[in-house]
Amino acid sequence: MRIFLNDERLPPEDGKGWIIVRSVGDAITWVEANGFPVFVSFDNDLGEREPEGRCFASWLLELDMDLGDMPEDFAFYVHSQNVVAADHIRSRIDGHLAERTREKAAGRPWPPQRPREPWGRLG
Repeated sequence: MRIFLNDERLPPEDGKGWIIVRSVGDAITWVEANGFPVFVSFDNDLGEREPEGRCFASWLLELDMDLGDMPEDFAFYVHSQNVVAADHIRSRIDGHLAERTREKAAGRPWPPQRPREPWGRLG
């Protein structure tokens, strides 16, 4: 399924085949109920008092790091007019996908084992 995250606009094709979510909270709720989408189109600026689209991107990446649920054919697009935030979203996701590809190509498990305790915590 494809998610379109935007607080105002509609996706292409009059919304057919898209799940339209207007906030990061709605997007997270949808993923928790339905699983990882195969495609996300991100807006960043979702209203004055709302978390930004890059927060949802970070949440998705953390979900993949914890559970490894991201589909192999996952793809995304950033339609935000906020150039700095759009570059940030693209950079984070592209970096994550590249790391995942490298790890799997090297035969290492995905998701990687991550420490449960914060770094620097003493006994």
